[in-house]
Amino acid sequence: MKQMRQVSVRLAGRENYEIEIGANALARVGDTARRSLSPHARRVAVVSNARVFKLYGAGVLRDLRAAGFAVSHWLMGDGERHKNLRTAERALAFFSESKLERTDAVVALGGGVVGDLAGFAAAVYLRGIGFLQVPTTLLAQIDASVGGKTAVNTREGKNLIGAFHQPRAVVISTATLATLPTRELTAGWCEAIKQGAVGSRPLFEQTRRFLVAEQTGEAARELERASRRADELAELIAAQCSFKAKIVSADEREDVSRTDARSRRILNFGHTTAHALEAVTRYRRFRHGEAVGYGMLVAAEISNRLGMLAASELESLRACVQLAGRLPRADDLDERAILRAIASDKKSVGGHVRWVLLERIGRARIVSGQEIPPRVVRAALRAALAGSLTDEKRG
Repeated sequence: MKQMRQVSVRLAGRENYEIEIGANALARVGDTARRSLSPHARRVAVVSNARVFKLYGAGVLRDLRAAGFAVSHWLMGDGERHKNLRTAERALAFFSESKLERTDAVVALGGGVVGDLAGFAAAVYLRGIGFLQVPTTLLAQIDASVGGKTAVNTREGKNLIGAFHQPRAVVISTATLATLPTRELTAGWCEAIKQGAVGSRPLFEQTRRFLVAEQTGEAARELERASRRADELAELIAAQCSFKAKIVSADEREDVSRTDARSRRILNFGHTTAHALEAVTRYRRFRHGEAVGYGMLVAAEISNRLGMLAASELESLRACVQLAGRLPRADDLDERAILRAIASDKKSVGGHVRWVLLERIGRARIVSGQEIPPRVVRAALRAALAGSLTDEKRG
């Protein structure tokens, strides 16, 4: 087994931070916190949920205490519907009860919902205190924990209230993936596919090859091979984080004037439809990454119908999404409701949706919704949501 991997996130005019990746990374949380936080930090508040805390909470608390911190913890509800202002208010009350000072910090232990909520609360408490991301899901490890976006949802839409608040460090334990439900892994792999699709064909192919091997069961044939696959997983997560870090370093706050292929906005590939699917189902049917899986297919269908993306590239993306796992049913949803939700997407500029489309695998283009005929969007939506990726249709 190889040693810990590190990826640096470099931010203009501000202190960089490290992403630490390894099977035993959770045992380093205390040391990492002590190195990355203010030397005056005395207290740490851990935010998690019941399921994750039962698995990893005791060890993380013990490690933080061994590093000299006074530690408290608070558990929020599990699921996207709990990522709201009411929960954030309860988190802020917990910080106050824990007597956190400006030099103290928050540790987010869990998936993307925990990271978003805890990060947002840390961003606004005392006008901003330090926090560490300790992501336990694949999606959070490669995407949500890197880049400093924090937010909560409202009835009007997803992530409409938020802040950019970079973590002081990110600690990724690949061992936590062994306890994830299948759907959480599918959600994470969809995000991994997204990042390769918009920015790097080699990353897309690295992800695809890993998924092919997982499908064939090669990883379980022998102990030596299993160890080698664990190293390959850590390498893949490091590659995914490295790609995201480069995008964030060049465009930390998602400059709306940028439309180039290295704008942070390319990371929204698949999210225009994904957020709409989540909204119309009240965040109860889809994991975020599952919705992104469908969203990527919609965007790729639009790209193909506009003559931008070759049919062979569309098929490559579709096949890779299929490797990620089964997606919940989507062809029974109200098309008009989805289109209304898409029209109100928070990424709109000048009143028009900005779609992230593909010219090829590894090359994205940002296109105004004004340039896309409504009939093309409707046809792409029908084609993607009626695909053969659901539980019902895959038997």
